[in-house]
Amino acid sequence: MLEVKDLKATIEDKSILNGLSLTMKPGEVHAIMGPNGSGKSTLAKVISGHPDVEDFSGDVLLEGDNILELEPDERANKGLFLAFQYPVDIPGVNNAEFLRMAYNAKQKFNNKEEIDPFDFNDLIKEKLTILNMKEKFLDRPVNHGFSGGEKKRNEILQLLLLDPKVVILDETDSGLDIDSLKQVAEAINYFKAKDKTILVITHYQRLLNYIVPDYVHIMSEGKIVQSGDKSLALTLEDKGYDGLVGEAVK
Repeated sequence: MLEVKDLKATIEDKSILNGLSLTMKPGEVHAIMGPNGSGKSTLAKVISGHPDVEDFSGDVLLEGDNILELEPDERANKGLFLAFQYPVDIPGVNNAEFLRMAYNAKQKFNNKEEIDPFDFNDLIKEKLTILNMKEKFLDRPVNHGFSGGEKKRNEILQLLLLDPKVVILDETDSGLDIDSLKQVAEAINYFKAKDKTILVITHYQRLLNYIVPDYVHIMSEGKIVQSGDKSLALTLEDKGYDGLVGEAVK
């Protein structure tokens, strides 16, 4: 469903990704872990089309189609979703209207009928229930005045609403208390399906207690240096990066 081939990327003349390759099949959950500066968030940016990364090479295939030359909105309409590590505040933009416009943009792209405000209200209430979020969130500006946990839950609300094929969670657990972490994880597990694939980027094994990965990959210096099953994350927590792969992750 998502295949990354020999991906290289440079930001401000600094090489960040150095020939990274990754294959994710439908129904799989992959986790990427690594020390600060290993290139985890840059990988998410390149896949999603973030403008910070202008110098890159390689291939990113979404269901066989190379998306690297597409605009971010085109990638999103094709089924890619990125939950940001630091969700952006958008003062003055009503959350409900923002969500409805995003939903209808995808409907239009897929040649489907746009949803009216009344039907959308019923749809979004269903998604709010999954996340245990109150309707008052919809009346507030997008992420403006939200706590860190509320911002992350709002990202997952967008995820549930847009129903993408490939999901990248860029350190979604950062800034979450244990209750918010559980609620976010439950919603993501609710979303999981055999025709979806999820990439979890995280520093900590605790998230993987709730969103159990099929594969865990360790990144260092812009490459995946070791892969394994979920037990690899436990070994990493016990030994640390240096103890696990030695010089390869220094």
